[in-house]
Amino acid sequence: MLSLKNVTVTYRNGVVALQPTSAVFQRGKFTVLLGTSGAGKSTLLRSLNGLVRPTSGEVCVDGRGSIFSSRSQLRAHRSRTGMVFQQHHLIGRLSALDNVLTGRLAAHGVVRSMFPLPRADRLLALEALDRVGLAERALDRADQLSGGQQQRVGIARAMAQQPEIVLADEPVASLDPATSVRVLEDLHRICREDGITAIVSLHQIDLAARFADRIIALAQGRIVFEGTPDQLESGMLDHIYANDRQNSLAAAA
Repeated sequence: MLSLKNVTVTYRNGVVALQPTSAVFQRGKFTVLLGTSGAGKSTLLRSLNGLVRPTSGEVCVDGRGSIFSSRSQLRAHRSRTGMVFQQHHLIGRLSALDNVLTGRLAAHGVVRSMFPLPRADRLLALEALDRVGLAERALDRADQLSGGQQQRVGIARAMAQQPEIVLADEPVASLDPATSVRVLEDLHRICREDGITAIVSLHQIDLAARFADRIIALAQGRIVFEGTPDQLESGMLDHIYANDRQNSLAAAA
């Protein structure tokens, strides 16, 4: 179980990205974060992995305490946490397989990771590619793959870590609707099969309703809704996306 306890984040420029926030993410559940750009979704996600250190409050893992209690604790937490990014963050000149293998580097010491990884790691990486339907593209350069295929390689890389938690920051924002569904189907299925806790930020309400066990909606750095998809009513959606509508009206004026 992963939890936020009164976490706030204020950046150096004075922008308050996250107001005092508490939330609990149950083991094995698929949680979707909804909200407009600037609502605090990415900051919340990055706090959960220690990429952003809270200004105050704690990020805790059940039975292990605060992830910031020591450097070794933070490293251990990150090794158990897979990340899927909006822009893939693949190395274009490397094969899909070699990109997935980068997910195994944290399992080895610095010196060992300078040499070819063991056969067991390569087999694990191939299995991860197979689970997203890309085993036959294992030796193709990443920059020869479509956007959706690259994102599925990103999912395979995260799964090669054998994580307990997966954080995905707008993983389908740049994809067309059909490809978005395919990518989320793969991510959702694998997390279900492996009992992985998934926390995924999305803009698309229909995709959140389709895949989420629970939705947490943010507005102006605060949680304004927490519940199941069928509890999310139109009035709350108006509140969540009010800023987007106001900005659209202002741009049209």
